Amino acid sequence: MSARQGALATAGAAVLDIARIRADFPILNTSPGGKPLVYLDNAASSQMPQQVIERLVRYQSTQHANIHRAVHTLSEIATAEYEEARRKLARFVNAREEREVIFTSGTTESINLAMHGWGRKFIGAGDEIILTTLEHHSNIVPWQMLAEEKGANIRVVPIDDAGELQLGAYEKLFNERTRLVGVAHVSNALGTVNPVKRMIAYAHARGVPVLVDGAQAAPHMKVDVRDLDCDFYAFSGHKLCGPTGIGVLYGKAALLESMQPFKGGGDMILSVTFEKTLYNVIPQKFEAGTPPIAAAIGLGAAVDYLTGIGMDAIAAHERALLDYATQKLVRLPGLRIIGTAADKAAVLSFTLAGVHPHDVGTLLNEDGVAVRTGHHCAQPVMQRFKVPATSRASFAFYNTMAEVDALAAGIAKVQKVFS
Repeated sequence: MSARQGALATAGAAVLDIARIRADFPILNTSPGGKPLVYLDNAASSQMPQQVIERLVRYQSTQHANIHRAVHTLSEIATAEYEEARRKLARFVNAREEREVIFTSGTTESINLAMHGWGRKFIGAGDEIILTTLEHHSNIVPWQMLAEEKGANIRVVPIDDAGELQLGAYEKLFNERTRLVGVAHVSNALGTVNPVKRMIAYAHARGVPVLVDGAQAAPHMKVDVRDLDCDFYAFSGHKLCGPTGIGVLYGKAALLESMQPFKGGGDMILSVTFEKTLYNVIPQKFEAGTPPIAAAIGLGAAVDYLTGIGMDAIAAHERALLDYATQKLVRLPGLRIIGTAADKAAVLSFTLAGVHPHDVGTLLNEDGVAVRTGHHCAQPVMQRFKVPATSRASFAFYNTMAEVDALAAGIAKVQKVFS
């Protein structure tokens, strides 16, 4: 850890009143398996604060109606709240215009929207798409589907033994047929923070747009899409202290305007005849049918909550948790941390000699410690490290050092059982 990272970690730990923050999350005070919950599965889904829960209840109780077109009061209120949520999300990622924020069901749909709307229109036979070994399946499979349909090719950036992208190899993949780069901002399986700004600049110098999967970055660090200069940025609400079933695709306005719609139906049209349909302007062009109104409003409340705490303070506290957890776990015999990049977000993937990850997760659960086990929808990463699966502890700003201690004690207990 650099001196600057250490200073940030110390500052973050000092700034955040963790006891007060934890009081905002009702679920953290429960004992779902008979033991007090130690929730360390935040990379899969974060928990929701009371402020977001109450905002959802208020909307459903006093403001709910379908949005747009209607002239009655409830519809006008719901429409205003939905569009205000869009403005909040635009500010959250520093979009140039609010119309660059498209509401989707989550990161997966956001990437699929970009694939169908942009990829199917602009990628053809013999063209190439650059992905990385670190990608979640959601940023692999849609592009494979497109490549199979169009006769295009996928090229893959390798990683080293620390789980860091080999940038020299990345640069060598470009040629006159390169049409798109898709890259995770943060690896969900390893926590590696990729140098996306540098990668974007290199791609843009060659006229190639870049889609960034931000599912694991947006909840944990300040995201500025204008500073990154990415062309697309995708993320989910349920990893961001918001509801499930809601996500965002940010896209530069000019790119979105050039795209064909992903879905057809109400609200994405200006006029329909049996001879021709005229599509609506962005963002409505990509939001066919009744959107997830309550979820969007809830996501707006979630980003209000996070920005109220401060994304820099969140990042610093989580870095302190990660450093502390790394120091605790490396002392355990037979434990191997998978992914040791110099720049990591708050994810610790590990294997335990002689113990299957599912057994690790099952026994930890008996002590109330919730971690994720499996391939984490990142099978190419598992293949690279020659493991079938890992156990993954992932931290959020409401986690504590005491919970890290509980994790370490639980792993030691697992080792005793299997010794």
